[in-house]
Amino acid sequence: MERTLIIAKPDAVQRGLIGEIISRLEQKGLKLVGMKMASLDEAMLRSHYAEHVDKDFYAGLEQFMKSSPVVLMAWEGFECVESVRNLVGATNPRQADPGSIRGDLAIGAGRNLIHASDSAATGQAEVASFFKEEELFSYDKSEYVHIYEDSERT
Repeated sequence: MERTLIIAKPDAVQRGLIGEIISRLEQKGLKLVGMKMASLDEAMLRSHYAEHVDKDFYAGLEQFMKSSPVVLMAWEGFECVESVRNLVGATNPRQADPGSIRGDLAIGAGRNLIHASDSAATGQAEVASFFKEEELFSYDKSEYVHIYEDSERT
């Protein structure tokens, strides 16, 4: 089953939007399999944002991501990466569709509330880098099982 990582960034925590973010993902039918609050250190941020470390904006991104705790979440579902990316919206909130989390709630490009994995492979790797296996939970979600079974028949 596909997994993805969501990081509710400091602006989401500070603005009290964690419940709204979780609600939208649950309403989509995705399954929350892991969640914790954490403060991210320089080493974790450099690893997670490795492709951005040498870019001009990285220092500000790192400072922002260390400004308060974040909420780390592992979500699971059928084609969940694509579903989450659609729910989250474009990286720049000014370009995000109304109805998306960023389109409705985010303030600007530097404060876009959420990180979401960009592919199934990245999702698996990111979940593994932020969660130990014993921090992830497996349980039945009846509506989820039926959706997956129905998609396999078509």
